[in-house]
Amino acid sequence: MKIHRTLIFGLAALLTQGCAHYPENARLAHFDGQSGYRYKNLSNTGNSDSLQVFLAFSGGGTRAAALSYGVLEELARTQIVWEGEQRRLLDEVDYISAVSGGSFTAAYFALYGDQIFTDFEDKFLNRNVQNQLMWRMSSPVNWVRMASPNFNRSDMAAEFYDRHVFGGKTYADLLQRNRRPYLSLNATDMSQGASFQFTQEHFDYLCSDISTFPVARAVAASAAFPVLLSPITVNNYGGSCGCAMPAWLASALTNRQERTRRTVKAQELHSYQNSAQRPFIHLLDGGVTDNLGLRGPFEDIAVRGGIVNRVRDDLDPSLVSKLAIIVVNGASRRDRGWDHYRKPPNIVQVTLALGTVPMNRYSFETLELVKANARLWETEWSNGNHASLTKVATANGTARRVQIYVIEISFNDLQDEAERAYCEKLPTSFNLPSGAVPRIRAAAGTLLRQSETYRALLRDLVSDSPLVKGN
Repeated sequence: MKIHRTLIFGLAALLTQGCAHYPENARLAHFDGQSGYRYKNLSNTGNSDSLQVFLAFSGGGTRAAALSYGVLEELARTQIVWEGEQRRLLDEVDYISAVSGGSFTAAYFALYGDQIFTDFEDKFLNRNVQNQLMWRMSSPVNWVRMASPNFNRSDMAAEFYDRHVFGGKTYADLLQRNRRPYLSLNATDMSQGASFQFTQEHFDYLCSDISTFPVARAVAASAAFPVLLSPITVNNYGGSCGCAMPAWLASALTNRQERTRRTVKAQELHSYQNSAQRPFIHLLDGGVTDNLGLRGPFEDIAVRGGIVNRVRDDLDPSLVSKLAIIVVNGASRRDRGWDHYRKPPNIVQVTLALGTVPMNRYSFETLELVKANARLWETEWSNGNHASLTKVATANGTARRVQIYVIEISFNDLQDEAERAYCEKLPTSFNLPSGAVPRIRAAAGTLLRQSETYRALLRDLVSDSPLVKGN
């Protein structure tokens, strides 16, 4: 009997090895810059264009996912009156850009809306995902599957997320749901060290249709922390669908001698057109290039020559009165005690430092850059040729120019020292200690309510509410 079981197992393993292959992204037959999963193709029912709310969810494992979840809960509790209608501030969320751990919360909310408040804790936050992944990777059958050059640890993780968290949903389901917020999950293109956004706009350069792409696989790429997990691979069909270069990119490519942000980004995107040279794109954790989920959207603004040009791609800039940018930073400042010993850190500790120290420092610089540019964007939106576009009627009949609010949510701002120390010492993993999730959720609400910029936003929403929608 034992021999028979061994033979059966061996045959099963061989068969599994032969079919172990990651799901390939679909080829786009003909480029169409208007169709597919794009912001402008989502309905704004129950959501005004005059108030734009942008959320950025950072990396940081389940800790970051729980902090982002807590922010969604607080936004759901916050009642506002805008355009003469009472609604939750959560209903005004238009766009979520997320990285790594934050991608789980962002993707689930974009797919399921308020259902996130009933089952996401059980499906992900309170689940020991880390152990369940390790158990699957230790299975002899999966050893054979992972021996295939076309299947790796992150492919297996994507399968798990697809089956147990996201219910097999694809980007076609996001489009069919037909409502905001728009979802942008961020990974890192290994070869270029550049941000890669899971949107149809980015997939256009690959001549690929994102519609059939599993959302779980995009999340897995966004959360593929180097060394611990493998890169996620997507096929590149660039140059085969007649993808038309946007005007800014064509212009930037004619001026290659200047090393501006615009020319560098143009060269990165244009490289996808040579699919013979780059037939496969390998993607790692988005935190490698930007752990806040801000870099991709910020670059989109910069390369298009300003925020008004970027907004015009999606909606009429004259409709916008306020833009709230809420950055949920679940990073940890945990003291690992390395400086207490004469002996240098080992290779595992050095690898951990290489993955987290530059990431945290770069996140600080990115956020400062966005804050500084917010003031410039306000001026750009309100002056010059745009002045006639941005005056919005307010409740007292006066004119109000566009205001931008940059709100950061970070454990470092917790006023309770004991609670701050507890949250910052939580591990960056896919498993949290018992009782951690409710404490993080409570911290998220506290941080948002105590934010001076957030309180200013709520006050201004009361005083500046337009009387008539679209005016």
